[in-house]
Amino acid sequence: MSAKKEGFFKSEFFHNFVRSPGAMAGLLIVTFFVVLVTAGPLFTPQNPYDIGSLDLMDAFKPPVWMEGGDPAFVLGTDDQGRDLLSAMVYGSRISLFIGLSVVVLSCVLGTFLGLTAGYFGGRLDSLLMRIVDIQLSFPAMLVALFIMAAFGRGLGKLVTALTIVGWVLYARTVRGSVLVEKKKEYVDAARLIGLSPFPIILRHVLPNILTPLIVIATIHVGTVILTEATLSYLGVGVPVTRPSLGLLVKNGYDVLFSGLWWSSVFPGMFIMLLVFGINLLGDFLRDEFNPRLK
Repeated sequence: MSAKKEGFFKSEFFHNFVRSPGAMAGLLIVTFFVVLVTAGPLFTPQNPYDIGSLDLMDAFKPPVWMEGGDPAFVLGTDDQGRDLLSAMVYGSRISLFIGLSVVVLSCVLGTFLGLTAGYFGGRLDSLLMRIVDIQLSFPAMLVALFIMAAFGRGLGKLVTALTIVGWVLYARTVRGSVLVEKKKEYVDAARLIGLSPFPIILRHVLPNILTPLIVIATIHVGTVILTEATLSYLGVGVPVTRPSLGLLVKNGYDVLFSGLWWSSVFPGMFIMLLVFGINLLGDFLRDEFNPRLK
């Protein structure tokens, strides 16, 4: 184990990572949010989901450095009297949960269908690719809006809707990679020794197409978070009782031009910072695993 660790720290990947300012900045930002959503609730002054702890008399208090600010609410409060910092910490947990859940489910579903279509081909391949083409002909946001409008709001329904939107990206990428890999000699050798298709797919083909999946999944997390924020802003995302960052922005926007800017600007900055950090890591991985840049 120690030899593997030592080998990793001496690898070209690690060397390029530590020498990349963008990658290191992305890692710091993502690490900050991971620590925030795991340990942050232990130190927040308020549980924004506990209605009993809210007081409407505390609504729209400004940040502590402004006139009328309260030291108990460092970044101010929203229209429900929720401490904005606490709401952002809890909202980040929901946004990250949705982002990671959708990416995992989309990747698993899209990879399975892409592997099946690419390896076996035939009518199954044609059917799946036509479904992919039809879905990609519509804007992803429009598809998600239609699904949410049809089935209603809810965290599980939102994850399902975004998974339905996201699997096509993985299916098309995996299918294209499998079409290349299945023609290589190591796949022919596996067939000659009598391996059935699914062991060949899982043991030989899948490990050789993981690189583009890692890159796509990393960037997709940020895309899902932005999509969820947009849906919540439009009022068809997460329930109002468990606000994500997008819903906090929406609630704050209603009073943005009344001078109560903090209730919308701070959650918006949180979304921007989180997606920016994830995209920095995704850009590094994309460049690092691109053979044309080697």
